[in-house]
Amino acid sequence: MTHSGAHVYDPDRPAGSLHLRAARVLEGNWTGTSTVPSHGLYPHQWSWDSAFIAIGLRHLSPLRAQTELETLLGAQWGDGRIPHIVFNPSVPLDAYFPSPDFWRSSTAGRAAGAPRTVQTSGIVQPPVHALAAWLVHQADPGLSRSRSFLSRMYPRLAAWHRYLLHRRDLGGGGLASVVHPWEQGMDNSPCWDAPLSRVTPAAPRSFRRADLDHGSAEDRPTDLDYGRYVRLATDYRDGGYADGVGEFAVEDPAFNALLIASEHALAAIAQELGAAGTARHARAERLTAALVERLWDPAEGMFFCRDVYGGDGGDGESYGGDARDGSRSGAHGSERRSPESGALASERRSSESGAHGSERGSRSGALAPEQHSAESSAHASERRSRQSGAHPSEQRSRAGALIPERSVAGLLPLILPALPRDIAATLVRTAGGPHFGLGGVARLAPSYDLTGHAFDPHRYWRGPAWFNTNWLLERGLRLHGEHGRAEELRAALLETADTSGFAEYVDPYTGEACGALGFSWTAALTLDLLHEPARADQADRSDRSTHVVSHPGHRAFDKAQGTPPHTSHASHTPHTPHSSFETGAKGGDRG
Repeated sequence: MTHSGAHVYDPDRPAGSLHLRAARVLEGNWTGTSTVPSHGLYPHQWSWDSAFIAIGLRHLSPLRAQTELETLLGAQWGDGRIPHIVFNPSVPLDAYFPSPDFWRSSTAGRAAGAPRTVQTSGIVQPPVHALAAWLVHQADPGLSRSRSFLSRMYPRLAAWHRYLLHRRDLGGGGLASVVHPWEQGMDNSPCWDAPLSRVTPAAPRSFRRADLDHGSAEDRPTDLDYGRYVRLATDYRDGGYADGVGEFAVEDPAFNALLIASEHALAAIAQELGAAGTARHARAERLTAALVERLWDPAEGMFFCRDVYGGDGGDGESYGGDARDGSRSGAHGSERRSPESGALASERRSSESGAHGSERGSRSGALAPEQHSAESSAHASERRSRQSGAHPSEQRSRAGALIPERSVAGLLPLILPALPRDIAATLVRTAGGPHFGLGGVARLAPSYDLTGHAFDPHRYWRGPAWFNTNWLLERGLRLHGEHGRAEELRAALLETADTSGFAEYVDPYTGEACGALGFSWTAALTLDLLHEPARADQADRSDRSTHVVSHPGHRAFDKAQGTPPHTSHASHTPHTPHSSFETGAKGGDRG
């Protein structure tokens, strides 16, 4: 689609097709360097939104998809974190809260290496970025190689993962913790209610909620929740964005599953750049084992969040005698730390202290050396001051407490290729059972337990269905061979995107639109689902790496945006795919 509105992409499609309407949403939300989730409610660039948007944009313009990720990672901090918001300076301060003058990134974040030329938030969002970068590369490898896209992205993505695996291992068991509910992406999930109860909310008159100017109060977080979000963010800012000293630290299964999936993708990127990638695949598999050890509950048939500071007599409170509090024999005992998780902690700190030698390439191989930021050693010594200043590598794993709330986050480890078969099969049964109703009473998987005490079909992450989580579930179902269920979910996603006007989220029973309309990741993931058959056909070719056929209209779309042409370079050293994340396909049907 050109700026004048003329359709140049797949012109054989009907003028009112779902495909073209999704493309219009992304065109309308494009700012020139990135895509806003929606102009009214979310007028800046959001981290995990941009990753999902890039996954869809690659079907329209691989160049624009690359630009989306390049813009985001251009705002990365020196300590490796990718901020959850990159602010557009042309947007008035009162258009969104918390605004740049709240976060004060360039001053409060100076010790953590915040950029000085762009304003950002100081917290993060789920690490979907390496997976997105790999899929974007596969959409047009020739363009990617000619622009050195992956060689420029790799060191930034490696630093991002290193930050999460080192600085955010607040529980000492190998998993990354979130230090604010906004970091996990499911902002007001009931999973946060117990750990948030320890947080004194900010005074109601100390902030103004701009979100209520664009959305119904009944669909948004409550004022009490928002007051606690503001308090946590204020304390984090005033502490110089140092990790491990706040009141909130939670190991979330979805956040860590996306980190593991992106670690597999980062291994594929390393292979594309001429390195082995085996160390990263091995790390992803160890992290999968840690995820199972720390967050899996076999009795309940799903993963749960773990409150790092709760339940075991530490800083937090106990969640009583619930089956998920770690007291049950054989699961998550308060004194238990498996040899594998101990080895993981040791390996992470020894092998990631600098670059992985096996993955360090020549300048022509384009793997830049990986280095810690100058501040990392200073912060490492203070990140656990609430535990006598000890670094997690010097202490036993904190058991904490599993949080007895069923969230869609507990189903998303289904995207992991190394997940044990019995656990994957159990997750599929749980998804289709009474708590989530997938394929039954629910049109799409809800964000929270349909039978839960806090379920609300319209209130943000306390029940409504979201397109990104259901897209991940669809991908996970295919990966583990559940093709019929995956196809049913794909059809439901496309129908709901169509009838809801690409809504931000929907009632899980009826598909009624909630939140913003014309939402970017809904449109982007709709495009990805529409292209799913083409991607599967492409992945079945004998040489996936060197014979990628661009979808019609790529060149025309890019030309309409005033971007230079590129030359495709097919010479490439092929490798054997390790997992579904290396092919861009849905894995399970191709082994």
